[in-house]
Amino acid sequence: MLAIKSEKSKGAVFIVKLGQYKPVLWLIPFIVFYYLFQIAPMLWVFVNSFIYDGEWTIENYSEVFDSAFILQSFSNSLWISFWSSLIGLALAALLVSSLRHLDSKIRDAIIAFTNMSSNFAGVPLAFAFIIILGTNGAVTLLLRQWGILGDFDLYSKSGLLALYIYFQIPLGALLLYPAFDALKKDAYEASQLLGANTRQYWLKIGLPILSPALLGTFIILFANAIGAYASVYALTNGNYNMVTIRIASLVSGDLFLEPNLAAAISVLLMALLALITAVNQWLIARSYHA
Repeated sequence: MLAIKSEKSKGAVFIVKLGQYKPVLWLIPFIVFYYLFQIAPMLWVFVNSFIYDGEWTIENYSEVFDSAFILQSFSNSLWISFWSSLIGLALAALLVSSLRHLDSKIRDAIIAFTNMSSNFAGVPLAFAFIIILGTNGAVTLLLRQWGILGDFDLYSKSGLLALYIYFQIPLGALLLYPAFDALKKDAYEASQLLGANTRQYWLKIGLPILSPALLGTFIILFANAIGAYASVYALTNGNYNMVTIRIASLVSGDLFLEPNLAAAISVLLMALLALITAVNQWLIARSYHA
């Protein structure tokens, strides 16, 4: 009898311990999936970035910094990513701020449309821009007829900037929309009672409250822009020099395949994003303590 009770107690203890580790067991598929598709490729890229002609060396990195063409791709990507993120963030903030003053049904409809348009990117977006703003696009021909087109070229830097801004606005609006709930109407009315105008309210109250959300949204938009590939490739057929285009051409190009050089460029891109993210987190921490 004592042996049976002992076995039962051991079984009960085992079941209790198994129940404690049950959440961990549910995480195992996610951990495996995350490792296979996130960690393992990053490790492969990092390791192979130091291999040149079968030897361990930093020659790939030296080639990156010695190549004006590759450095130009970084410059172009940083320029478009920064300005599209900044302009997209500003327009998204204005959009979300305006939504707060609309009827709930209209606001919900606009949010639903924004959610749908945030997924409209890549080749379909490039095709839509070509139809509308291309050399013989509908809006291009109309503006040319009115004589107000100027020297705008969809396939130039300004055209790419317009394309990037377009797909940054919906994402920025969706990320900022919950943050604007922190702006209470009472705070605006209290500032007016104290003699503050709208500009002073935003400078002294609104923007300081929203600064962590604005900074966090900016870094997400920046990462979203600098990692974009399909849109710019479909629009320019890979003829515009950007980091993602260079990486793709070195991995699956028609002439010279240099996956190790592409790995070095990818590592530098990841390091750049990590640095920007660290600076962003530092600024957010300072804004919370201010």
